Amino acid sequence: MRKRHLLTTIAFGAVAAVALAGCASGSTGTDDNDDNTGGDAAGGEITIGVFNGWPEGEAASYLWKLALEDQGYTVNLEYADAGPVFAGVANGDYDFALDGWLPLTHAEYFEQYGDDIVDLGSWNDDAKLTMTVNDGAPITSLTELADNAEAFGNRIVGIEPGAGLTAATQDVVIPTYGLEGMDFITSSTPAMLAELSKAIDADDDIVVTLWRPHWAYDAFPIRDLEDPEGTLGDAESIHTFATTSFAEEFPDVNEWLKNFRMDSDTLFSLENVMYNHEDVPSDFTNIVREWMDGNQEFVAGLTG
Repeated sequence: MRKRHLLTTIAFGAVAAVALAGCASGSTGTDDNDDNTGGDAAGGEITIGVFNGWPEGEAASYLWKLALEDQGYTVNLEYADAGPVFAGVANGDYDFALDGWLPLTHAEYFEQYGDDIVDLGSWNDDAKLTMTVNDGAPITSLTELADNAEAFGNRIVGIEPGAGLTAATQDVVIPTYGLEGMDFITSSTPAMLAELSKAIDADDDIVVTLWRPHWAYDAFPIRDLEDPEGTLGDAESIHTFATTSFAEEFPDVNEWLKNFRMDSDTLFSLENVMYNHEDVPSDFTNIVREWMDGNQEFVAGLTG
């Protein structure tokens, strides 16, 4: 597909610029109903924690924001890095989040906050951490990278320092494949995408840390390096996790989220309409609403 390099930096730059500041808890719902059916009270307020720079989580969060607003809830999206989102759900600043990867990427967070969060299960089982190169790169496997480091400017371009993918690269990939001689550059997902776009435009070789599902695979001519030692793990599942009080406060929403499933083709479809624009909006509400109107059967099943 066409390269949309300008939108990558703009879209994710806008996301990453949202600071974790004054995150107020929106958990004001109650399960008291006059008919004693155990449903949620109309007009409950819910806050969803969203990982900075993770498009699959942002897409799913917008989808649920609008779906829940259609059911009478007030929904806020609050952005932060992965660690603060886990901490925010654990302490009640956020009601739930949709981007916990297991069994590898966020395992430490699930263990750290395990007593204070509830895993509501996976909604996509095709997630994968990757080391990715431009399609014309001279290697196909991580086993070849050290010997060809100069072709890549002796650099591996990463994402946020606190990301699970960054830890896996630093602690497992680099020592396993003898890549200590390469500079591992971390800053942000937008910066990585900008570097990727620049290298592809210049027909230069580049190696970056990436993950599936990510719409960059549609936007750029790239491919994953083989990982024969399994340093980045097998395919993972993307989980929803909530506060320990969420099921009591919002029993209906809790059940809807437990039943939520979204395959990769459907997810890519939503991501593509959100991010593949020359002029990317800072708010995706109208775009996601239009996608929902065109996918009414799927959307109806979210809260059906």
